Amino acid sequence: MSLQEALEARKARLLALRKRKEEGATDDNRGAVLLNRNFDPETRTLRKHGLNGAITEDTLEEDVDGMAEKIIAEDEQQRAEELNVFNIAPKRPNWDLKREMDKKLAKLERKTQEAIHTLIRQRLAAQKGQSEDIMGAMNAQERAQEEDDDEGDSD
Repeated sequence: MSLQEALEARKARLLALRKRKEEGATDDNRGAVLLNRNFDPETRTLRKHGLNGAITEDTLEEDVDGMAEKIIAEDEQQRAEELNVFNIAPKRPNWDLKREMDKKLAKLERKTQEAIHTLIRQRLAAQKGQSEDIMGAMNAQERAQEEDDDEGDSD
């Protein structure tokens, strides 16, 4: 079957479907019959279908049934959790130690950053071939750091 033949067959099917829809729309308007499969017009509620196909009515009593027992059970479980000894104790018993260490870590962090900067300067200078000048600069920088530390310790 060529592409042209398939195209014409599809066009014919679409035209037949369109004619069927137009004829059906005019017929439905004359004798419209509503099927209430999921809605009961007498009680104005939704119907639910059971497993065997029987229609069951949805009532408020069925929805609320067992809800009180469920709430009471959840409340008792929550109270039992609140009285648990492990919930009373702090989760991190070493928080005060971490607080004391923060001051010391801040000082170490500053010195670490200075050491990183020094190493980077050394590498850049070594790449440029200025290693002799770097040694003098490093010695001067070390002396300056020692003076800063001496002044910081005297405070």
